[in-house]
Amino acid sequence: MFPLGSALLPGMPLPLRLFEPRYLAMLDAVLRRDPVDFGVVLIERGSEVGGGDARFDVGCLAEVQQIEAGDDGVALVAVGTQRLRVDRWGDDDPFPQAEVTLVDELSWTEDDRDLLAHTEDVVRSVLAQAAEFVEPRWPAGIELADDPVTRCWQLCGIALLGPLDHVELLHAETVPQLLGTLTEHTRSALEFLQISHA
Repeated sequence: MFPLGSALLPGMPLPLRLFEPRYLAMLDAVLRRDPVDFGVVLIERGSEVGGGDARFDVGCLAEVQQIEAGDDGVALVAVGTQRLRVDRWGDDDPFPQAEVTLVDELSWTEDDRDLLAHTEDVVRSVLAQAAEFVEPRWPAGIELADDPVTRCWQLCGIALLGPLDHVELLHAETVPQLLGTLTEHTRSALEFLQISHA
């Protein structure tokens, strides 16, 4: 398990630089696995470095895609795959470990397509408007996956949301719930941005 100061969503990339001995040991264990993946959860209180943190109990699997060793540690890129729920935390020695249950993927129906299109319009429009005030991490015209469920999660990942919003979205049980919450939080984020820059 890798507790971080940010939450990972399915379909989203996760660039990391590992230098702590415990996470280098974790990577060594992960590279012996098939698939080559590990769990990511958001830190509720505490720091990424040194341990002793409190963690949320919902997260996402991260599958390693690229890896490169350097003088200052190991750089890797992983991608979020499947949601998970932590049932019990184990030892942090030699690295954080937990017993988890994988969460079933959201069920997609064609009835959800119009809602997805509407939500995508909202997210992309807000990203374009936000560019007047800040430099968003993701451009409004970024290309997303063709798979509709992955596209839903990627919309959540590129939207102007924070880690706590992402944790809430990871609890979604249906596509309409996920997209409805995403639309609501995205509009609220734009309103806050406009007020703070008025």
